Amino acid sequence: MGRLITLSTCSLNQWVLDWEGNTARIIQSIQEAKAQGSSLRVGPELEICGYGCLDHFLEQDLYLHCWEMLAKILSDKSCYDILLDIGMPVIHRSNRFNCRILALNGKILLIRPKIWLANDGNYREMRYFIPWGRPQHVEEYYLPRMIQKLQGSIKVPIGDAVISTPDTCIGAETCEELFTPSSPHNFMGLNGVEIFLNSSGSHHALRKLDIRVSLILEATRKNGGIYLYSNQKGGDGDRLYYDGCAMVIVNGEIVAQGSQFSLDDVEVVTATVDIEEVRAYRFAPSRGLQSLQAPAYRRIETNFSLSSDSDDFDSSIAPSPKLKPRYHLPEEEIGMGPACWLWDYLRRSKAAGFLVPLSGGIDSCATSVIVFSMCRLIIKAIEDGNKQVIADVQRIAGAYEAEGWLPKTPQEINYRLFHTVFMGMASQSSSETRSRAKELAKDIGSYHIDMDIDDAFHAQKGLLTKATGFEPRQGHFSRPQAVNKINTFIDSRFMVNAYLFAQMLPTVRKRPGGGGLLVLGSANCDESLRGNAVFDGYLTKYDCSSADINPIGSISKTDLKRFILWAQKAFDLPILEGFLTAIPTAELEPITHDYVQSDEADMGMTYDELSVFGRLRKEQKLGPYGMFQRLLHDWKDTMEPRDVAVKVKRFHHYYAINRHKLTVLTPAYHAENYSPDDNRFDLRPFLYPPFFESWSFKRIDEEVEKLEKRAKK
Repeated sequence: MGRLITLSTCSLNQWVLDWEGNTARIIQSIQEAKAQGSSLRVGPELEICGYGCLDHFLEQDLYLHCWEMLAKILSDKSCYDILLDIGMPVIHRSNRFNCRILALNGKILLIRPKIWLANDGNYREMRYFIPWGRPQHVEEYYLPRMIQKLQGSIKVPIGDAVISTPDTCIGAETCEELFTPSSPHNFMGLNGVEIFLNSSGSHHALRKLDIRVSLILEATRKNGGIYLYSNQKGGDGDRLYYDGCAMVIVNGEIVAQGSQFSLDDVEVVTATVDIEEVRAYRFAPSRGLQSLQAPAYRRIETNFSLSSDSDDFDSSIAPSPKLKPRYHLPEEEIGMGPACWLWDYLRRSKAAGFLVPLSGGIDSCATSVIVFSMCRLIIKAIEDGNKQVIADVQRIAGAYEAEGWLPKTPQEINYRLFHTVFMGMASQSSSETRSRAKELAKDIGSYHIDMDIDDAFHAQKGLLTKATGFEPRQGHFSRPQAVNKINTFIDSRFMVNAYLFAQMLPTVRKRPGGGGLLVLGSANCDESLRGNAVFDGYLTKYDCSSADINPIGSISKTDLKRFILWAQKAFDLPILEGFLTAIPTAELEPITHDYVQSDEADMGMTYDELSVFGRLRKEQKLGPYGMFQRLLHDWKDTMEPRDVAVKVKRFHHYYAINRHKLTVLTPAYHAENYSPDDNRFDLRPFLYPPFFESWSFKRIDEEVEKLEKRAKK
């Protein structure tokens, strides 16, 4: 047994520009870390202002307020006697840097700028910051006058340095730097750094956590060392949910792991580690020889020891035991990530609750079950004594009740927060869909309304007839065209009625406060990607795509089905079986005894195939011809080359003609790496040349002819 050190990392639910709230959570995490015996605390990336400030990072006010909040932390004596790693942006030499402030007892030891910036997918860090492009370089930073008074000096070191204490050496790398091939921890480890601090703003995506964990495990498995990973948690005001999961890893083994999804605003993860285990792990002569060739780091000296000053052996303290990594199934991730995101949005927007147009299909069903999952998490947080959740619940949902009221079941709170409306047409809505919607609403406890919109539908048609003298009938168009003409008229279900009910239902229910309801979308990733068009589209602008926020907009139909299957048992909702077995239909045509309009039949492809197209297009970065070549191999056992060509061309054709729809998609929870979100993630033109006349389609046709001729021989 060597020298023991107790260290803390944390996940904080920070909110962009919530200056005082963010600072209070930082201070609370420091106090909790100290209470748990820690001598070091690391926090999330850019935690003072919030990671997702976007173009606010270009504003001078933001940097001023960051220093003002840091001054509050540095001058707070409850934050003394612990080494602090705090994330905030800094302007140096008229350049903006994403930085870490390493401080002790009210004094800044080092400002460590980020060396490698995240600049792909959801991230645009180089729009706001520049990287510290000189590894191992350190220079002087002139402090703002308010900090000079606390510091007792006018400048501090800024750059790529490490902190040296009497008992160990500490280095920092920030989020993206862990993911790069030549990560800073490699050279730092060779230079004797034993404790690595990682401050992150890493978002949740389905099946992503294992990548993050494996990188950290490998970093310390190869280098040896103690790795503290901190991450933001919660929805900070945009499409991303940061999924926490703060961790402490020692020599390739997890010894502490926080939650990935929870309603806790502050979560501190603490472990006791033995620094001598790192030194014993680094015995290999080859490592020693490489360390002599590695570039040297400047060491910032401090007399503060992380371990006890006593050399006496204390048998009451032991290193934290090794743990196996904890992962959630993708189905659980869908049930928990969007649910936490919805709760953050609801409580911070000051809205009165949610409304969903519940159709009886699987998409609006999935949105509704996610809201129910949110209510389950709320009840769990209340049972755990979460004071912030209790206060928010009483403010949002307790207006009906006596002071001190708290719900006992998810259904009880769901009835106060969640409103579902079935908007059917007597001539086209089946009794099955109507019944499924009603039964689901009953089982999850939502406030439900069942209504028909025939009058609004006919009134809408009447406007055209009155203005032009033309009365559209089924016989005027081919069947696909007729479907879309009907769809155009039915748009009023959502764009008008959903928002009418969202604004008026709180008044109808005599809820004080005057806040309206947030309309939730129920368009999944795959139908958004394609536009689901036959001619103009099932995903019609301002129809089911019209909402305030969409918890399933970046989740595939395939994964939604898996989620509903899982929730059927996990949430004890037998009614979900009917949603799983029902034919996917928008009910855009009259139902007969032997015919139900099918989305997949009209699209000419299945939702599973749409998911494949989406992944190949975005993740594999394939155009029409490359996608065709890939699928010739992947589908060779089930499909002829000409059939593959037809599907690939059909997908790209309808994607192109419906591309304009993606520019107005409801802001959606980001969950898939092939999300079609036009505003943050998937940046493409919205007016394309006709794909049927394109060179890529001609090349596909040529290849099909070659293959068919070869097959005949």
